[in-house]
Amino acid sequence: MKFALLIVVVALIFFVVPRLLAGETIEPTDAAARLAAGHAVLIDVREPSEWADTGVADPAALLPLSDLRSDRVQWKAFLEANRDKELILYCRSGNRSGIAARLLAKEGFKTANAGGFKNWTAAGLPVRQLTHK
Repeated sequence: MKFALLIVVVALIFFVVPRLLAGETIEPTDAAARLAAGHAVLIDVREPSEWADTGVADPAALLPLSDLRSDRVQWKAFLEANRDKELILYCRSGNRSGIAARLLAKEGFKTANAGGFKNWTAAGLPVRQLTHK
């Protein structure tokens, strides 16, 4: 019985708690509607090799989480230009976008996690391929 309880607690820590801390989670169709209204921007926080391999959501800015967590060479000007907009983030599965959403929310940005790229494509929303790998 104690072992089963321990398994449940570990599962909550690793799977449920991170999603709760990721802020608002929205469906890709909701994200697209917010983008169309002009009050939000979409950000793909995956790494460049992933963008080249799978393509990206058509309206997405391509800003890797690794840069957000370090010098912010790519992120700095983007954040300054979009301080008044909601930042809607996505990655492969929703985990890295949740991390980015938490970091940015702590800095005063309004954020939402749109989950994984596969959700965007499954909703039939526009995708673009990068021209070079």
